[in-house]
Amino acid sequence: MRTRDPEAKRHQLFAAALAEFAEFGLAGARVDRLARRAGISAGLVYSFYDGKEELFDAVFDQVVELTVAAIPIDADDLPRYAARLYDGAVENPAVIRFTTWYSLERGPAAQRAAAADAMNAKVAAISEAQRRGTVTAALAPGLVLAAVLGLASMWNQASEDLRALVPEAGRRQAIIDAVARIVAP
Repeated sequence: MRTRDPEAKRHQLFAAALAEFAEFGLAGARVDRLARRAGISAGLVYSFYDGKEELFDAVFDQVVELTVAAIPIDADDLPRYAARLYDGAVENPAVIRFTTWYSLERGPAAQRAAAADAMNAKVAAISEAQRRGTVTAALAPGLVLAAVLGLASMWNQASEDLRALVPEAGRRQAIIDAVARIVAP
């Protein structure tokens, strides 16, 4: 007798949707194809989500949640935090492709509550580190966060010509050094 495990199916669907959206974006993704990837029926996809767009947003929310949990901010050591973000991107290129598609197809104004909450918590942590004197107070906390996130992700967006200038082995250290200089009190 087969047992039903909706939570396992939901996890399979998330992994398949992440892969499908990372490869094709929202516009190019197909529910039948991602259902096949997940090993479920297309009808089951619609029993979890009203459609492809709702699933796209749900994958984004889960990516944010998992990233925040896997790479928590350490405002007293922002250089190493940036390095851990870089490591996460290297280990999970599908997530980077997916978030790029999300930004392209939803636009900058489509910030989801999960992402806004995560950013607000990070800004608060940086503000507290500034109060303690471990991070420069010369820059607004949001600007510090933007610089850290930008540096952590710079190699994901760099051209091949730029990547050729810095060997892969030196990229992580370059991020650490740059963030350290920016946030030094």
